[in-house]
Amino acid sequence: MSTGTTTTAGNASTRSVLRLKADFDWMPIALLFAVLLLAWPLVGSSSTWVTLSVAGLAMGLIIFIIASGLTLIFGLMDVLNFGHGVFIALGAFVATSVMGGMADWTASDSVIRNLAAVFAAMLVAMAAAGALGLAFERVIVRPVYGQHLKQILITMGGMIVGEELIKVVWGPQQIPLPLPETLRGSFIVGDASIEKYRVLAVVIGLIVFAKLLYVLNRTKLGLLVRAGVQDREMVESLGYRIRRLFVGVFVTGSALAGLGGVMWGLYQQSVVPQIGAQVNILIFIVIIIGGLGSTLGCFVGALLVGLMANYTGYLAPKVALFSNIGLMVAILLWRPQGLYPVTNR
Repeated sequence: MSTGTTTTAGNASTRSVLRLKADFDWMPIALLFAVLLLAWPLVGSSSTWVTLSVAGLAMGLIIFIIASGLTLIFGLMDVLNFGHGVFIALGAFVATSVMGGMADWTASDSVIRNLAAVFAAMLVAMAAAGALGLAFERVIVRPVYGQHLKQILITMGGMIVGEELIKVVWGPQQIPLPLPETLRGSFIVGDASIEKYRVLAVVIGLIVFAKLLYVLNRTKLGLLVRAGVQDREMVESLGYRIRRLFVGVFVTGSALAGLGGVMWGLYQQSVVPQIGAQVNILIFIVIIIGGLGSTLGCFVGALLVGLMANYTGYLAPKVALFSNIGLMVAILLWRPQGLYPVTNR
């Protein structure tokens, strides 16, 4: 009897997995590959196409890291945090201080010492952004849960105050954030030139994406958070403190923004107090394209934005400024709720 029950449960589980695979929407993934392939003949040179594609993927994955934090906060907490840029800026400026204090490490010819300096800057920036996120949630966001208009206004005000405080500490001027010695230059693959830092950005971006999917879909913590979103009272009746889980989500999202701020600062090789506000536009384009609250949608949307920016910047520089807006409009005309709308899951 036990064997029969186990077999039946196993068969049901297998059928469920197969059904999920069959129901998975591959069209956005196909769109991503279509953009890659269609750009090839337009660019004309295979080596140039490879260079532009890797650059676009790296840019997209950096944007994904930044946007994934906001996606978590909105998708799991239903909070419209327009102050997300302050965590990006704080992470970038903390990195200038950490890497400035490790100048001997960044100037070294040792790859290990260079990467150690970069990762140290990332860890400290994530800790600082996470701590600010904790204070931000308690003081600014908590009083306006469930009130979207107030959330927009008060979080934007929080970002403005945060930027001014950054100016007090680091000054209003642009600060250089140069790459460590061994991350400068490019790898030469055939005739294609691939910047070393962009390869590192791709690796880190893919690791963050894989970790997020694993935690949200394969762990008890992710299950509790998602269950708390669906039916908070039921989860709390089982003895779990959803408020603490949600605060943890907000801190995690803020820390990811800090990590993204470091990577964007190294990508630009300089930082300004307005860096967060500048990136905010790209972040919201990505989140809208992907579907509000969807991690996978955010990932695909960020890659599309990065590729589109690089291809149009090369093929039609005057169009590049509006390319991402045009991409967003085109996708919303195709799918008004984004590539992977959470409401359909």
